[in-house]
Amino acid sequence: MTLVLPIAEAWTDVGAVSDIPRRGSRRVPTPHGDVAIFRTGDGAVFALKDRCPHKAGPVSQGIVHGRHVTCPLHGMVIDLSTGEPTGADAGKGCAPPVPLKVEDGRILLGRT
Repeated sequence: MTLVLPIAEAWTDVGAVSDIPRRGSRRVPTPHGDVAIFRTGDGAVFALKDRCPHKAGPVSQGIVHGRHVTCPLHGMVIDLSTGEPTGADAGKGCAPPVPLKVEDGRILLGRT
């Protein structure tokens, strides 16, 4: 009989929540591409691959409003929890979400 153990989820500490201003973002390079970490006005934290689904623009440079970010290149509004474009752009790709958790005020990213 072969025993198969689950692979432990790897988490990487990328900084303190307080390092990201409310309604701001930070870009974190990873071996699998850049990740954009966002902090909303109410303090929620989200992570997406740092590329707009339209023209691969850096969403980390966009404007955070509510639980959305607006791409700085073409104005596509992206839902921070799903990475999906909203409004007229719904269904036009995705900025994939990245696993994230906050422990003791630190931001931990999962495998990207």
